[in-house]
Amino acid sequence: MAHHKLLPRQYLILGVVAVSAPLGDTCLSRGMTALPAITLAHPATLIAAVFTPWIAVGIALLIGFFASYLTALSWADLTFVLPATAFGNVIVALLSRFWLHEAISLERWAGIVLITVGVGFVANGPSLTERPATASSLAPQLEVAEEEPVR
Repeated sequence: MAHHKLLPRQYLILGVVAVSAPLGDTCLSRGMTALPAITLAHPATLIAAVFTPWIAVGIALLIGFFASYLTALSWADLTFVLPATAFGNVIVALLSRFWLHEAISLERWAGIVLITVGVGFVANGPSLTERPATASSLAPQLEVAEEEPVR
């Protein structure tokens, strides 16, 4: 099976997918640490939290993630795109450790390494599964051929 060659802009989209979610999640965490605990019993505090700067930036980054994720899914298989998001675990760990100053256990670092190695295996596969043509995909072509007059 031949590998589908990705264009530079497709690599850029995958990069946005891999970076925007961890950055968005980290911004949300940064914003929430400055606020008191929020419960669903008090929706006004939840709505107020959305308008704090770090949380608003986090939400914007996650919207960017979702848009780029949908874009990537339009030209690649889920089994190719989803592992690109798994690399975000490394980014989250690094941001959490060095920006948020969170302690990360040796077990978590080991889990992150295992996930990253697994992503490496998956990334070597094709980005798009090539499927044989089916009768339903050929149907529009057959209809056109049937409408042409025979001379």
